[in-house]
Amino acid sequence: MLRLLQLELQKLLLNRASKVLIFISFILPFFVIILSSLRINFFGLFVLELGHYGVFNFPIVWHITTFFAAQFKFFFAIVVVSMIGNEYSNKTIKQNLIDGLSKKEFILSKFYTILFFSAVATIIIFLICLLIGLYYSSIDEIHLVFRGTEFLLAYFVKLVGFFSLCLFLGMLVKRSAFALAFLFVLWLLEWITFGIITWQVNVDVAEKIQNYFPLKSMYKLIDQPIQRIVMSKMPNKSEIAYDFAVHWYELAIVIGWTALFIFLSYRLLKKRDL
Repeated sequence: MLRLLQLELQKLLLNRASKVLIFISFILPFFVIILSSLRINFFGLFVLELGHYGVFNFPIVWHITTFFAAQFKFFFAIVVVSMIGNEYSNKTIKQNLIDGLSKKEFILSKFYTILFFSAVATIIIFLICLLIGLYYSSIDEIHLVFRGTEFLLAYFVKLVGFFSLCLFLGMLVKRSAFALAFLFVLWLLEWITFGIITWQVNVDVAEKIQNYFPLKSMYKLIDQPIQRIVMSKMPNKSEIAYDFAVHWYELAIVIGWTALFIFLSYRLLKKRDL
């Protein structure tokens, strides 16, 4: 595992564009700290200071931070599809196989890289959440501080699932730009299918089915926290209540898609004439 990971990291770090994108991917989540300290004066009428409205207190900080940090995953998605596109354009994939790397090891090296960067990103978010929460929250009981850390697990699974999808699309079309375009097409197809099912059956059935689609199931791992913030400020507003928890079956769906994407990537490589 370490040998394959080291091999892939060497390729990425020798590529200047990949280094820049990886750096951006790890730096952008720190903007959540800037957001927490943001102070906006609206023409002297009132001052908006998010950090003092309790939105970065424990345990809600785990939910808010992981949700917004997940929006930056597209930068590393470019790295994932690029590392496949570069393999084909530079003919390094053929050279790796000639040098003794099996096709299974080739795919595993990509997957181990995905796991590694997803784990690093999750650790960074953990530290950011902890720092922001300790600064703004008055809660210091250990069990309350770490209540809600299941969102970190959801964040990790979400990244691994999304990057595995990008890996599969990269293997499928061999070109970075086309792979990212296919990502958009997949998103479009999911919503078209949702619309057709809504039209033919009803919206409730359509939503239940849509939750099993790849992109939607990844999104559902961490639901938007806006309603939760409103609920915490206006507890009597029962009509806006919703289920924002991380559920085991949601994790299982994304893990299932991840396994399928890795398997399909391997099958594509195994059958393809290089």
